[in-house]
Amino acid sequence: MTGRDGTTPVYGIAVAAQLVDMNEASLRLFERHGILTPARSDGGTRRYSDDDIARLRRVSRLRDEGMNLAGIGRVLDLEDENQVLRDELEAERTDRASRPER
Repeated sequence: MTGRDGTTPVYGIAVAAQLVDMNEASLRLFERHGILTPARSDGGTRRYSDDDIARLRRVSRLRDEGMNLAGIGRVLDLEDENQVLRDELEAERTDRASRPER
């Protein structure tokens, strides 16, 4: 059996909704607003990954704090952008550390 990472789409919408204690309509709404983009099977069925589930839990916390969908989308976009920048910085540091000193 091979391992899977957090991006492997494995959950159908009913299971994903149950895991995050939301209704399926909410998950579809988040997708329409661009907050979440689940993978699709060849037949078009939504498939959610562990990363998607974590994102949905973050959405739930932000909603509980009173944030609207536009605000949630912006917060998540900024968090995603921040992570990309952190990853680039780490890669640059690793690259610099692997170069021989002159």
